[in-house]
Amino acid sequence: MADPKRSAGPRSAPKAKTTRKGRKKTSLWVRIPLWILSLVLVVGVIGAGVVAYAYTSIKLPDPNSDFSTNTTFVYYNDGKTKIGSFQVQNRQSISYEDMPQHVKDAIVAAENRTFWTDPGISPTGLLRAALGLVGLSPADATATGGGSTITQQYIKVMYLSSERSFTRKAKELLLATKMGQELSKQDILEGYLNTVYFGRGAYGIEAAAQAYFKVSAAKLTLAQSVALAAIVNSPGNLDPANGDQQAADLLERYQYTLNGMVDMGAITASERAEIYDKLPKFPKVAKDSAFGGPKGFLLTMVKNELLAKGFTEEQINGGGLKVVTTFDATAQDAAVEAAQKMTLQAAGSKKAAKNLHAGLASIDNATGGVLALYGGPDFLESQWNWATNPRPTGSTFKTYAFATALANGWTFNDKLNGSSFTPKGDSVPVRNADGNFGMITMQYALTHSVNSAFVDLVTQIEDGPSQVQRMAEAAGVPEGGHWDLSNRIALGNTEVSPLNQAAAYSTFANQGLRRDAHVVKEVFESNGDQSYAADTEGSQTIDMDVAIDTTQALTKVTQDGTGSRAAYLGYPVAGKTGTVGYGVEKKTAYGTTTVRETRAAWFVGYTAQVTTAVMYVKGKQGTGDLGSGFYGATWPLSTWLEYMKVAMEGKDKVAFEPATTRTSTQSPTPKKTHTSTATASATASATDSPSATDTPTTEPSTEPTTTEPTTEPTKSSEPKPTSSSSGGP
Repeated sequence: MADPKRSAGPRSAPKAKTTRKGRKKTSLWVRIPLWILSLVLVVGVIGAGVVAYAYTSIKLPDPNSDFSTNTTFVYYNDGKTKIGSFQVQNRQSISYEDMPQHVKDAIVAAENRTFWTDPGISPTGLLRAALGLVGLSPADATATGGGSTITQQYIKVMYLSSERSFTRKAKELLLATKMGQELSKQDILEGYLNTVYFGRGAYGIEAAAQAYFKVSAAKLTLAQSVALAAIVNSPGNLDPANGDQQAADLLERYQYTLNGMVDMGAITASERAEIYDKLPKFPKVAKDSAFGGPKGFLLTMVKNELLAKGFTEEQINGGGLKVVTTFDATAQDAAVEAAQKMTLQAAGSKKAAKNLHAGLASIDNATGGVLALYGGPDFLESQWNWATNPRPTGSTFKTYAFATALANGWTFNDKLNGSSFTPKGDSVPVRNADGNFGMITMQYALTHSVNSAFVDLVTQIEDGPSQVQRMAEAAGVPEGGHWDLSNRIALGNTEVSPLNQAAAYSTFANQGLRRDAHVVKEVFESNGDQSYAADTEGSQTIDMDVAIDTTQALTKVTQDGTGSRAAYLGYPVAGKTGTVGYGVEKKTAYGTTTVRETRAAWFVGYTAQVTTAVMYVKGKQGTGDLGSGFYGATWPLSTWLEYMKVAMEGKDKVAFEPATTRTSTQSPTPKKTHTSTATASATASATDSPSATDTPTTEPSTEPTTTEPTTEPTKSSEPKPTSSSSGGP
């Protein structure tokens, strides 16, 4: 049955109510849209007037007088002492007629294919810009073109501002619109090609031609013109001199540009085919003397971090920024002096020292800022930064296994097999440098760096290798590295850089609070406004009790164990030594024999305020043999001490938090997961607390162990070793 309350036809509008004065009162649902419409009209009229006034009053910049670049200065953390500057700036203007046609066509194909017909602004570009300002910008697809027209880009480069605001964008659009109305396309393109940044300090096509190909713009070939046009999209990321990945990315952009030129009719398909598959040859880049010495590594790290934080090459090289870093001038000088002094002493001569490499990284625990870094003696001679280059870590990786055990209910006093044995499912025994110790406590195993005990530990923890990996990553070791996910992971075949090891150990110093390592403290624009400040808040990535107890355990290493010389610092210190050795088969006159080679030596230690990691390696790629007398407890610890005496000068002696009370979840008798292959030659008693001393009947030496590896060091050009060792003290 039909509803009698419903009309068969269209629904009638409700009748308006009548007021006491006789006027009909409009419904609220009608009044609200009217109010909104009226408001929009009023705002529109006012806005149109404002826009019209702004349009008529704003002046176009003069590329010959208004465009300028300003040096960016880089300072130590006091904001007053200069490290250096980014000031390689070169600009030479040429006329439109002197610009090769290929250059003009290539830049249009690369950046704005509708340039000759559009009004100077891009509706889709405007939408992307608006979304970006409110944090909703879609993923950037640099391979398919930029978001702004050439006219908009031209306006933007005239000001070199990193400001992200509606005001700046509105001004840019007004200028672009006015420029599109008042200047010819030829004038716009000429100005753009004379001011746009190409990288390597080059502003404009003439300077770029000389910087990249050592010729004038008039002599650029088609391939060279296209390559330069492609680089404009992202100079820092598309410079082939920066690496293979950058060269590959440039080739992709280069081919995109060539395809656009064919589509535009600027070149033929056959012309494209002749140069499509490879980039033109780039001459060797001239060295910038401003990056000479150890400070070149610092400036490069600063620039890379600024790029990662969203600053552009143009802003860094010509925006007149003031960059305050985290580096401490006194600490940095001490790091350079300690590393170079100890390298020379260890090598024995200046000639031998050139083949021995120290890497040092020191971090302020309170902020995560890098206080000092030594990557090498001269950046201009070699850009290989030994402080950021990952190498096998040896026994310094045992710290992560120890923390993993604590997180799984183990205590300092739980027993482990300190004798040589063959793990279940394995065919190669685990051996110790100092012989066999029988059943020892977990604390003793860490203090004296007993390899077999840590392999025993990892095999007893469920999914042990993966858990150790996750603990290391939680501390700050980068994900996706060269992981050794076997029961020998604690012995340190995993590769980590000194900077990342320092950052990860700093998390234990901070009671599980992780702060990302960084080198840029804050950035100020040329007008004095702060545009960036580092985030130093951090996050709790490791349980506080686990981190506190790991630190207490590591203090035993520096009091009674392999790193006991660290106590000479005179401050409460926690730390760990590490020596990486490999057994390599070599042919001799008497046949094939296995010899031991030391590939890396480490000491990572911290006070309550500062964490420092020191690594020594040898050879061009850090895979050479350091020699039989090179251990973590020798030159790495000596370098650490030499530096830390200066870095800690004047600082308070802050004690670490005492260990927490723990109840073991382990059975009194450890699980038997393997069979010992040797009889214990020494025994150790259980400790009552982390501060008690485990005393074996035989005093351990610092001689590194001889065990079999599961992986080979990366970047090695040497034959794969048939047997090797890692994880020595």
